[in-house]
Amino acid sequence: MKKLNICLIILSLCSYTSLQAKTFKIATTAPDGSFWMKQMRAGAKEVKKITNGRVKFKFYPGGVMGSEDIALKKIRIRQLQGTAVSNGSLAGFYPDSQIYALPMLFNSFEEVDYVRKVIDKKIIEGLEKAGMISFGLSEGGFSYAMSTSPIKKIEDLNQQKIWTPTNNKQAELTLKAFGLTPIPLNIGDVLAGLQTHLIDTVAISPIAAIALQWHTQIKYITDVPLTYLYATLVIDKKAFSKISKDDQKTVRSIMNKIFKRIDERNRKDNVSAFSALVNQGIEILSPTSEDLNRWYKKGENARNTIKVKGILSKNAYNQITALLSEFRLAKETLGAAR
Repeated sequence: MKKLNICLIILSLCSYTSLQAKTFKIATTAPDGSFWMKQMRAGAKEVKKITNGRVKFKFYPGGVMGSEDIALKKIRIRQLQGTAVSNGSLAGFYPDSQIYALPMLFNSFEEVDYVRKVIDKKIIEGLEKAGMISFGLSEGGFSYAMSTSPIKKIEDLNQQKIWTPTNNKQAELTLKAFGLTPIPLNIGDVLAGLQTHLIDTVAISPIAAIALQWHTQIKYITDVPLTYLYATLVIDKKAFSKISKDDQKTVRSIMNKIFKRIDERNRKDNVSAFSALVNQGIEILSPTSEDLNRWYKKGENARNTIKVKGILSKNAYNQITALLSEFRLAKETLGAAR
C-alpha cells in the first residue's frame, strides 16, 4: 500500500508538471534576423530561464507558416498557439483594434502618442476578451502610398492597381471611399504581385517596405501619411491559461518589456528607413497645398463612411475623435498664449 501511494504521488506530480509546461509555437512574417525576431528570441530565452524551462517559445519567422490569416486559422485548429501580426489581421477578433487605421486621422506623432496613452490599453483588453492575449502594441509608423508610377493628385490613384489586405473591410471601404477598386492579397503575396505587375501601388510604412523587400519594386513615395500602423504578438488565451498563474505573470512582464523596446526602436528605424529609401533613388512626391487639402477631404469622407457602416463601435470612434479634439484644442490654446 505504501509503495502504491508513492507511485500515485509521483504520477500526480508528473501530471501536474506536464500541465504547467508549455511550448508556444509562434508564426510571423517578420524576417529572421530582423530586430523584431532578435528581441522576441531574447524575450523567449529570458522566459525559459526564469520559468526553469516550463515555458518555451518556438518561432516560425519569414512567413514559413503562411500568411497572417493562415497563421490565425492555424491557431484556431491548435497547430499554433500565437502569431506576431499587423493590426489589419486582428479585425476578425476585435474590430476596434483597427481604430488607429482610420484614414488621415493623425496630423503628427505627437497626436499619436497622446491618443495611445489611453487607447492602447483598450485595444489590449478588447483582444483579450476576444480570446487573444497581447503583450503591447509596437509602432509600425505611418503608411504612405508607394508606387511604380507617380501619384501626386487624387486623380492619379484612378490609374493605379492598388493592394489591400485580404479580409480587411475597413481598408477596403477606405479605398472605395477614395473612388478606387482595390486588389486584395495576403501580405506574403504582395512582393510577387508587384514583381508581376498584378499590383503597382501599396500603402505601407518605410520600415515595413524594407523589411518585406517591397521597396525593391517601387519608384515613388507620395508624402502624405495615410494611416497609422502597429503590430503585436498575440497568444491564444486558452493555450496561455494552461501555464501556471506565476508563469503567466512572468511571460507578460518579459514580453511587455520586449514590445515596449520594439515600439521605441521602430520610430527611430522608420525615420532612418525613409532616408534609406530616398538614398536608394526612390523619389518623394509632395502634393501642393490644394491637392493636400483634397487628400484630407477624401480621408474625412472615408472616416464618415466607416462610421456609418458600423465597422468600428461608436464608443471607440467617439473616444478617439474626442481625444484628438482635446489635444488639438490644448495645443491651439498654448500657441495662442505664446
